[in-house]
Amino acid sequence: MKIEAGELTFEVDRQGDPAAPTVILIAGLGFQLIDWHQNFCSPLVDAGFQVIRFDNRDVGLSDKLEEGGVPDLAAVMGAKLSGTFPDTPFTLEDMAADVSNILSALDISAAHIVGMSMGGMIAQLFALNYPEKTLSLTSIMSSSSEIDLPGPNEAAAAILASAPLSQEMADIVRFGLEVNDVIGSPGFRWDASELEAHIKACVSRCYCPTGYMRQYAAVMAAPGRRQRLKSLTTPTLVIHGSEDPLVQAPCGQDVSNSIPGAQYVEVAGMGHDLSPLLCSRLAELVLPHVRGNS
Repeated sequence: MKIEAGELTFEVDRQGDPAAPTVILIAGLGFQLIDWHQNFCSPLVDAGFQVIRFDNRDVGLSDKLEEGGVPDLAAVMGAKLSGTFPDTPFTLEDMAADVSNILSALDISAAHIVGMSMGGMIAQLFALNYPEKTLSLTSIMSSSSEIDLPGPNEAAAAILASAPLSQEMADIVRFGLEVNDVIGSPGFRWDASELEAHIKACVSRCYCPTGYMRQYAAVMAAPGRRQRLKSLTTPTLVIHGSEDPLVQAPCGQDVSNSIPGAQYVEVAGMGHDLSPLLCSRLAELVLPHVRGNS
């Protein structure tokens, strides 16, 4: 369903009893709400939670900010490295405000905040900026955005730099399969035919490479949060994969080490994706956390 939240329109999916405690899921860079597999959502709903998925700004069926143009990512990174604040169409702080606006539009006073990758960064900022709306925080395969943390390994950096210029479905699907081969979870592999069908569904639903670039600029421009995270009192679970080549495990460890009392779980065989098998494992980890802090 479409909702007006702040100055933007968002596509939102609600599952479970609207009167139940709410878990809101914040997707990663370029991910759509359908990337949160039912293997993650259904166990939470069955346990008595309302689960909200939504498309971030500039992806899926939510509003696109094409007036922001296509950012110069090299210039954004150069500005950050030089210590100046990069000029980007929007920031992760804006995206955290989107989450607050969505909850307000749905008349939800507070929720369990769960984010993966870029969504984990947004979730951290939400907990910092809206503590009164945060029942608990779960940061999955994410980072504190500090520049002294390791970046992608060589294979992950190479595959992400080789995106095809073609707009043909077959080429986009082929690239998506190649990306998953490199950054996906070796211990929780997709079924190949199921992954291909999922990529096609995502592309058919919405393909907006310019929106991806604007989100990427927001990620690259984000200031480090290590010092700010030290002030958090929110019950926090940090989950990271031992085999994550994109946002490597020290990044998740840094988030956990920065938040007082945070619980850190490193999952063997987990890379950087949301395969159905991995979603089942993530649900097993997140459910006790949200249940214990409701």
